Amino acid sequence: KQTLVDHGFRLPSALDNRPLRFDEFLGKVPQLVFVSATPGAYELRHSGVVAEQLIRPTGIVDPEVELRATKNQIDDLLNEIRKRADVGERVLVTTLTKKMSEDLTDYLLEAGVKTRYLHSEVDTLERIQIIRELRLGDYDVLVGVNLLREGLDLPEVSLVAVLDADKEGFLRGKTALIQTIGRAARNVNGRVLLYADKLTEAIKGALDETERRRAKQLAYNEEHGITPENIVKGVSDIAEFLSLGSPTVPRGRRAGGSKVEGLNREELEKLVITLEEEMFAAAEELRFEYAAKLRDEIKDLNRELMALASTSAA
Repeated sequence: KQTLVDHGFRLPSALDNRPLRFDEFLGKVPQLVFVSATPGAYELRHSGVVAEQLIRPTGIVDPEVELRATKNQIDDLLNEIRKRADVGERVLVTTLTKKMSEDLTDYLLEAGVKTRYLHSEVDTLERIQIIRELRLGDYDVLVGVNLLREGLDLPEVSLVAVLDADKEGFLRGKTALIQTIGRAARNVNGRVLLYADKLTEAIKGALDETERRRAKQLAYNEEHGITPENIVKGVSDIAEFLSLGSPTVPRGRRAGGSKVEGLNREELEKLVITLEEEMFAAAEELRFEYAAKLRDEIKDLNRELMALASTSAA
């Protein structure tokens, strides 16, 4: 680049054309607002004021958390799962590895429990389908490794079980445990079981924080006469990601992917423009899976347009 700059083909700024480093970014931002359900040490250290949002409109409080020994943890878990299944509630179980999640799923299936597993090798659309089926009651238990990355918001889940909770690491740290515990905070009967043989610093920190929040939430509910109510959330908001159920998409394409029989070149081009607008709108609304599917549809349509152009040229 230096040669290009010396001969006037590039501006001198091209020599240092890169994203800002974090310290450079901070030097250009006079004020910051950190937003997080579990702020880290850096955020807390640099915050002048911390405004907590602990009270939910539904009155639901953070779940009770119970520590249990790892001995016979699978049999104990199976017993707890059956209690929830009998009353039509769902269960999330988090394991340490993908192999463990698959083995546990096989064990529960052999025991007659309707179970599915979820990990990084399950593709996005299948993951959404699995979550939808859990909510609909097609099965009662979802086993996973990292239940934090799934964006799970499941009012039907009343029990979250963390196996080997005392094995400290990324998914067993204080912040991760607090977030995992929060998966049971959508149901009035929410409860969390941590299977561990020792009280690690991460577990202690998560228990203390959860209890602190519960105390404030319970006091607020008592003061204002609030009775907790389960969240009512339709399943259709997840189902829309699984098919192109938008009125702007021709009915013949919704179930058939990129099949657009009978459309000429001009109609295809208009359809691409319409889908692009819908894709950007979906992205702005944070419906990323739906936007991704629209993107794939647009790619298919563009390929068809190229094929039509080649045919016309020939």
